[in-house]
Amino acid sequence: MGAWDLLLAGLVILLGLCGVLLPGVPGSWLVWAGVLWWALKDPRPLAWAVLVGATVVLLLARAVRWALPTRRRRRDEAMRRLTAYGGAGAVLGFVLVPVLGAVPGFMGGIYLAERLRLGGHGEAKAALRTAMRSGGSDVLTELFACLLITGAWVGAVLAGG
Repeated sequence: MGAWDLLLAGLVILLGLCGVLLPGVPGSWLVWAGVLWWALKDPRPLAWAVLVGATVVLLLARAVRWALPTRRRRRDEAMRRLTAYGGAGAVLGFVLVPVLGAVPGFMGGIYLAERLRLGGHGEAKAALRTAMRSGGSDVLTELFACLLITGAWVGAVLAGG
């Protein structure tokens, strides 16, 4: 697989990660499409194993999201800010504490955004609970699945080097 193909597959995966945080963008499917493209261009057993694993992880994330209670997410400026802080926190947590750090990172990012907006610990904690109940858990589930897939893809690319 050429460097340009690898770079383009990585850009599609990165676009999918950003798309998870934007309403209406099929971010998880873009991440899967990037892995599919990479696996088709680089037909090694490791690439196909990552593709199968990505498919299973996405299907499990879909099942978890369907099991969660449905909530309507607001589409205002505050929700976009919370999603941006939560997404940045999840990525930072995923890198600092591999894999498991994404969950506290996401929640910590939302808490930080609310703490900056409201000023107090109690109000920020209550706002975090409200945000997680009103759609934050859906975003966290999809983002965590996409981060797992991206981590597996990066590991496979580095191992196949």
